[in-house]
Amino acid sequence: MFQNWRNDWFSNVRGDLLAGTVVALALIPEAIAFSIIAGVDPKVGLYASFCIAVIIAFTGGRPGMISAATGAMALLMVTLVKEHGLEYLLAATLLTGVLQIGAGYFKLGDLMRFVSRSVVTGFVNALAILIFMAQLPELTNVTWHVYAMTAAGLGIIYLFPLLPRIGKVIPSPLVTIVLMTLVAIVLQLDIRTVGDMGELPDTLPILLWPDVPLNFETLAIIFPYSVGLAVVGLLESMMTATIIDDLTDTGSDKNRECKGQGIANIGAGLFGGMAGCAMIGQSVINVKSGGRGRLSTFVAGLFLIVMVVFLDDWIKQIPMAALVAVMIMVSIGTFSWDSLRDMKKHPLSTNVVMVSTVVVVVATHNLAIGVFVGVLLASLFFANKVGHFLIIKTEANEQETERGYRIIGQVFFASSDKFTSAFDFKEALDKVTIDLSQAHFWDITSVTALDKVVIKFRREGTEVELIGMNEASATIVDRFGVHDKPEEVEKILAGH
Repeated sequence: MFQNWRNDWFSNVRGDLLAGTVVALALIPEAIAFSIIAGVDPKVGLYASFCIAVIIAFTGGRPGMISAATGAMALLMVTLVKEHGLEYLLAATLLTGVLQIGAGYFKLGDLMRFVSRSVVTGFVNALAILIFMAQLPELTNVTWHVYAMTAAGLGIIYLFPLLPRIGKVIPSPLVTIVLMTLVAIVLQLDIRTVGDMGELPDTLPILLWPDVPLNFETLAIIFPYSVGLAVVGLLESMMTATIIDDLTDTGSDKNRECKGQGIANIGAGLFGGMAGCAMIGQSVINVKSGGRGRLSTFVAGLFLIVMVVFLDDWIKQIPMAALVAVMIMVSIGTFSWDSLRDMKKHPLSTNVVMVSTVVVVVATHNLAIGVFVGVLLASLFFANKVGHFLIIKTEANEQETERGYRIIGQVFFASSDKFTSAFDFKEALDKVTIDLSQAHFWDITSVTALDKVVIKFRREGTEVELIGMNEASATIVDRFGVHDKPEEVEKILAGH
């Protein structure tokens, strides 16, 4: 246990410290922007990012992943803040945390195994597009200095790592932010800075309880928002954890992550912050900058509050163009370029699922809806594909008084019609034997189909024998089937 704790925290100290610093700088304008989206004071997003990042470093199930205030969550808060105010948002944040902890104990994190690779790829590509689109306001109706600074920043980001020795030691995004800030100060460029985004807090957050009445009416107001925030937060966190798993070739505990996100959101709500979740953009920055352990997440949150409270005079001078360059790098690095090349060799259904996920997420700016559409399409395509893997072979004896049917494959709602249509009920037979040794019945629809076949044959005076049914299929057939229950068969026949 001690060894695991040491590996999570101190196996990559230098890389985690530098990466956490880069993330902290990049978090500031995003936290302010997300606060503005939600309709609250910038300090609400900044306090939330500090609390969530620090708490999740201890409680999360994915070392090296960054959690803070996010745009996806902020979009869900707009109506609540507008109609009921900040205090109800803080109460909703606390309830969101409770729901997420419950999801962790009910092991809902295991549901990630139902999300196909094509949905994850679509989610990643959509998020990369959204990250890039979020930078466009900073690049429209601006002077040429902004474009020059952004281009120079991208040049440093991609060329600095090529330098011998030092290029591998210091994260290029950190170098970009420092150099571009110095250039802007020395040349006194009139360009947009972090200070123009909103007022930075000048005090540390304090513990407080939301000033709302503790009654059913309050619960009725906040519960729908809390459910939405909990679902979107867990979905984005689980997807981000899966992506970081792939980037680092390591595993993560999804159910622990659910609980950790819940505890972090409760902490944020108690310290005046809004609900948040994992951030794919910042998590990718962290990994690309060398962050791997929990220390990087902790440092990101700690440095964030230290910088905005004690170093605000310097932080305010960081040009937005430098941070835009970093986020464009994140967008380019996040997008799965292989997915475009793979479209030529992947099945049409896989491409449809991936593209649909991208289109819906980008169109709605709602990750939950996009992933839901992707999972639904993937499930339908899978059911259709498996439904075709059903073979029914038949052979009659020499006198053609008996016929045997051999069922090979899966019988469920998508293949039940194919199953029933394979039998000839008009053929004059004394006996029919149905060999189910290579078949599996999965649901009530398949059991109903089997009942229909047996009852139709018996109605024609044909004896029916079922052989070879496996134990799992026999269990569901015995429980829901009626063909061997005379009283139920009589009811069915009486209805015709």
